[in-house]
Amino acid sequence: MRELSIDGKLINDDGDCYVIAEIGHNHQGKLENAKELFRAAKQVGADAVKLQKRDNRTLYTQELFNKPYENENSFGPTYGAHREALEFGPDEYRELQKYARELGITFFATAFDFASANLLAELEMPAFKIASGDLTNIPLLKHVAQFGKPMVISTGGGTLEDVQRVYDTITPINPQFCLMQCTASYPASFDELNLRVISSYRERFPDTVIGFSAHDNGIAMALAGYVLGARVVEKHFTLNRSLKGTDHAFSLEREGLRKLVRDLRRARVAMGDGEKNVYPSEKAPLLKMGKKLVAARDLPNHHILTHEDIAIKSPGDGLAPYHLDAVLGKRLKVFLQKDENISFDLLDGDVP
Repeated sequence: MRELSIDGKLINDDGDCYVIAEIGHNHQGKLENAKELFRAAKQVGADAVKLQKRDNRTLYTQELFNKPYENENSFGPTYGAHREALEFGPDEYRELQKYARELGITFFATAFDFASANLLAELEMPAFKIASGDLTNIPLLKHVAQFGKPMVISTGGGTLEDVQRVYDTITPINPQFCLMQCTASYPASFDELNLRVISSYRERFPDTVIGFSAHDNGIAMALAGYVLGARVVEKHFTLNRSLKGTDHAFSLEREGLRKLVRDLRRARVAMGDGEKNVYPSEKAPLLKMGKKLVAARDLPNHHILTHEDIAIKSPGDGLAPYHLDAVLGKRLKVFLQKDENISFDLLDGDVP
């Protein structure tokens, strides 16, 4: 049975979808913004909030770090300065950990490099996210796997061979991981989401929880992913989609995330058990809408029934229409007025 536990929350095929509010750097480098995002995510029912951790000076080449980065979404004159302006350090992470515990929401982060992974491990994060860009970074994946914590691994931009390599590498070290179907474009167009990969992953990796990291606009595709078997859904989250920054425009605001959580919870219940049932709530409507066999006109005693003698009318409190062939040709034992029910006890001859 595929199963994963994150911070005490069990994730499996029979349970609710685990919803991660991906904050990333939508806090804009401000601790109070991050706290407000944590609080909002908890209020609307998300299971977890997630940030992104980078050790920028060792992660990027000097050329990229110093590359001019002057645009409407920039927080600094160079790409390195921009990234540093958005980065939280150990002190901020500790304060946010404390705040998340007070709220009662799980908090973890994406490790983009070894130094960041080590810091998150020192902070005893309950889980680790691996971004799509590190799907082929087997050294980092092995390093994080050795911490023995659950891993959520996005697979955007990868081939099935890449995903199989990760599975084969990580499983012997730490089988506690989730593979996330993902399209690594921001936002992702609907014709590139390829949700059927969720089904393909479930078939190929029957012992592994499968999820969906949704970079599309809206909530409907995450619901479709759940129906296909995704039991972890990650959506970018913001306080205001018009804020400065590249991720805000395709992120969900409070109301969007609330509706997503609500509909995912409803979806689990609505999936049912696969057995066709008749529910008590259906009886009154079906009595009103259902049909029965009645006399199409006044019919004398001993009359032999023909098609012209029988009408199909509501309400459905009599003999169901599928019995029509069984009553044709039978002889009445009583007089029937127009619209009176036809029933087997009123007929001569062999009847069901």
